[in-house]
Amino acid sequence: MIKDTIVDGFGNAPHRSLYHALGLTKEELSRPIIGVVSSYNEIVPGHMNLDKITEAVKLGVAMAGGTPIVFPAIAVCDGIAMGHKGMKYSLITRDLIADSTESMVLAHGFDGLVMIPNCDKNVPGLLMASARLNIPTVFVSGGPMLAGHVEGKKTSLSSMFEAVGAYSAGKIDDAKLREFEEKTCPTCGSCSGMYTANSMNCLTEALGMGLKGNGTIPAVYSARIELAKHAGMAVMELVRKNIRPRDIMTEKALMNALTVDMALGCSTNSMLHLPAIANECGVDLNLDIANKISAKTPNLCHLAPAGRTYMEELEEAGGVYAVMNELNKKNLLYTDCMTVTGKTVGENIEGCINLNHDVIRPIENPYSETGGIAVLRGNLAPDGSVVKRSAVAPEMLVHTGPAKVFDCEEDAQTAINAGKIVAGDVVVIRYEGPKGGPGMREMLNPTSAIMGMGLGSQVALITDGRFSGATRGACIGHVSPEAASGGLIGVVKDGDIISINIPENRLELLVDENELNERMKNFVPKQKELSGYLKRYAKLVSSGAEGAILNK
Repeated sequence: MIKDTIVDGFGNAPHRSLYHALGLTKEELSRPIIGVVSSYNEIVPGHMNLDKITEAVKLGVAMAGGTPIVFPAIAVCDGIAMGHKGMKYSLITRDLIADSTESMVLAHGFDGLVMIPNCDKNVPGLLMASARLNIPTVFVSGGPMLAGHVEGKKTSLSSMFEAVGAYSAGKIDDAKLREFEEKTCPTCGSCSGMYTANSMNCLTEALGMGLKGNGTIPAVYSARIELAKHAGMAVMELVRKNIRPRDIMTEKALMNALTVDMALGCSTNSMLHLPAIANECGVDLNLDIANKISAKTPNLCHLAPAGRTYMEELEEAGGVYAVMNELNKKNLLYTDCMTVTGKTVGENIEGCINLNHDVIRPIENPYSETGGIAVLRGNLAPDGSVVKRSAVAPEMLVHTGPAKVFDCEEDAQTAINAGKIVAGDVVVIRYEGPKGGPGMREMLNPTSAIMGMGLGSQVALITDGRFSGATRGACIGHVSPEAASGGLIGVVKDGDIISINIPENRLELLVDENELNERMKNFVPKQKELSGYLKRYAKLVSSGAEGAILNK
């Protein structure tokens, strides 16, 4: 307990004087001190409501006999950062969040933590920190945004980016683009599809680190405030029972998360974040494991961008626990894993039935018998690459076409906007990986432009960077080794034929082996002039195939 090392005894009188400077009473100092890590800010739509979540958590902690103390975590909005230099600073904040949280907790010696993230990097960053710190911890997110409505159809952020592509192609006018702009994102919360933020918040439930509904209760529902109070109460029970994150995030729990990932059709970014979280838990989670789990896990959900359903509908259908209960019908989960409820996975999901078979397919009638994410290998990606299989048009699951090669996202976007990408092409964007970017930018602008122009069932895109969870189509990311590390993607030329076979998990550059050997012999990766945090990050980061982990 914190009072044993920082509060009690005559030697800790200086510490107590500083607590009194905070206005804390003797009674408050006699209780467990709970750190409330709030990602609240006024620039990220998914975080603008976290002040209310924070206050509800504090009340829950106090009601259960603890003393809550708030400190902040940073957050970047991937949507606002998209398509410019700002996206280089998205993934890299995951490690800043983990490191700064570790620093705050160990400097001040909290007894327990409630983590309040919501958007893309905050969830994995705080999960990494919780594993590293290993003191009793509960997660409660800010919740997803409600879907927008345009012309009687539900929309989400991916609809907005694709509308830009449609506008560039002359398919919609200024007025229609403005209508999308004003109606697509109608409330606070993490964007309303199964994008990275919602993927990670749902997987927090599957891991056992969040309460039921953490991933799906909409941000604007009062039930989200109730959930936050219960999270504050729950952490006090974990403190009393001394249940810690590494008791919960075991190898079996991580396998459960991967299984639920495949069933939900989560963002490909989960293939970066789950290995990084596992690394902090002392578990090796590689891409080969992902394919093994995908092979036996049916895809049960097609939420946006893969389909026309949204997070609010997943909540109404029974949420993550209902998906897990479907999976458990075929014994695909480890049900004996401990969770933050103090109960096992099996106890938690018992009786959580699927209320809408159009949103959550019964396990006897899945969208596909294999999971929503696939890992592809071949000479172009010997260490692996990742695609959201559930969001690929059936006719693009197998595709062969000529490469159109670009050394950065901006050049590719210019070519797409100018109509230089045609049916059959395979767009290759390189030097956007963890080291080469640096920061492994998301490619939502070019992928959305391709979709908005009506080329989604005819054009593929390959990159050593990554994709937003809002991306759909034959978009293959995380190509490893990346160009900056000497990967084969660095020597692809315009017109080279690339073969994609997603059912067989293959990605091949169809160029004579002698020619490739000659190209590789003369290949010197491009170097960028870097400074500040980007320079340090590029020096320390591992490949996308390893989760872009620092100092691995």
